[in-house]
Amino acid sequence: MWDELLLACALVVENGWRELREGDWRVDELSNLLRSLPLHGDKARSIPGFRSTGSVSRKTTDLATNHPSYQGKATRCGRLDHEMIARFTADPVTMLKAAKAIEAGISSGELARIPEQPDEVAEDGATALEGRLLARWTLARERNPKLRQRKIDRARRIGQPLQCEVCDFHFGRFYGGLGKDYIEVHHVTPLHVSGPCETKLEDLALLRSNCHRMCHRNHAGESWRTPGMLRAMITESGASRRP
Repeated sequence: MWDELLLACALVVENGWRELREGDWRVDELSNLLRSLPLHGDKARSIPGFRSTGSVSRKTTDLATNHPSYQGKATRCGRLDHEMIARFTADPVTMLKAAKAIEAGISSGELARIPEQPDEVAEDGATALEGRLLARWTLARERNPKLRQRKIDRARRIGQPLQCEVCDFHFGRFYGGLGKDYIEVHHVTPLHVSGPCETKLEDLALLRSNCHRMCHRNHAGESWRTPGMLRAMITESGASRRP
């Protein structure tokens, strides 16, 4: 799975794009971490060979030997391995941040407490940059009713209309009483970029449901975009339709 590959590749990168042998304490540590990820049921974790140190070591070999700089013979690996290598090669800083965020979520117990969230898996089944666990964490934070209410209360205090910051849609004006005070909140910077941190109200944007979904929609391997980015995409799309 993407989340597990992310953690394995981060270990290889931190080791100078070299494989890690079985018996290395870092392989043992990663094996234990992978077995604890809240993606597998208790049944899977009860299997002795599940995410064993041997399988983890072999995966680091696949990732290391398929890196463009490797001079020897590459082992066979899958499409996701190649995609992970390409992403770490192109943007190691962001990818390492994503790995650290998952590690922090596991060590703090935060990810274990969060139940599966609707929409944490893209409708096309494709893998997004941050993987399933960070998508789950982000969605759970955004659905926190207390955080949403604090954002709405602040908007009222400063005279900010409760309308979408992307398309200016106002639920109250369109639906009348039914839409009064309705709006969704979106984290402008996702966890795989920011890492686990305390959410400030400045980090949240007010969005219409459709725009919120588009900010999270998996497209070309990316599953997040800021409201500003989405607004620019709408403007560009509108301009392209003009005769």
